[in-house]
Amino acid sequence: MSYLQSLLLGLLQGLTEFLPVSSSGHLAVLKNLFNLEEIPLLYDVMLHLATLCAVVLFFYKLIWELIKVFFRFITRKEQPEDKPLQIYIVALICGTIITGIMGIAFKDVVEKLPIKFISAGFILTALLLVFSEFFAKKNTENKTQNDGVSIKQGVICGLAQGFGVLPGISRSGITISGALFSGMKRETAGEFAFILSIPAILGAFLLELKDLDSLTSSVSLPVLLLGCAAAFLSGLFALKVLMKIVKKGKLGWFAAYLIPLGIITLIFLK
Repeated sequence: MSYLQSLLLGLLQGLTEFLPVSSSGHLAVLKNLFNLEEIPLLYDVMLHLATLCAVVLFFYKLIWELIKVFFRFITRKEQPEDKPLQIYIVALICGTIITGIMGIAFKDVVEKLPIKFISAGFILTALLLVFSEFFAKKNTENKTQNDGVSIKQGVICGLAQGFGVLPGISRSGITISGALFSGMKRETAGEFAFILSIPAILGAFLLELKDLDSLTSSVSLPVLLLGCAAAFLSGLFALKVLMKIVKKGKLGWFAAYLIPLGIITLIFLK
């Protein structure tokens, strides 16, 4: 793998992991259209680690608060104001369990899906983004959105994220859409979707690590580090941009990219 390939793949991973456009879908399209060679497993594993570090750093304040609340609870030193974050943690656990079950259930299905399913995934993601924004706008006008996160909303987000394993469907896009449909406020929806992504990304990292027989690879260390740096920095950039877009209620912008992409790939994918 060359430095340029590593840089481009790192940028692609970082941007599409968090922007609601499907990282796996884009990678599959590039492989299919340009006959790219299989990406070395070690490289793929390290890119997942880089994006995991990006989301942890971006939300470190909220994560630290959740950790403190969790340890105060298990040491029986909880405070009255901890209740909302305790529910938040339970919602995360419920969502993660559901996502994990769905990931296992869909594993064989995903491997058998035709390549053109990716096109349908792109278009479905676009429609979800548009309709969830419309739904969120109505909720804002009617003042029916609730503060914080409920366990029911965590379950809904876990179900939504579970469908994100299907090719072409954006994990971040469908999870944020699920959060908005459940009645979360926009900023809370974005935050919860990405905090919920941490166990999912960590799970993908550990599964790939399990399949790695050794740490030997055809990718040199400088090339590997370049890809990781690109994925980490572009991931931070994507998170910052997307959170601003979520707050402004402009997720539908991505539909203008995903729908044409879905149509084009439907025509050209083989």
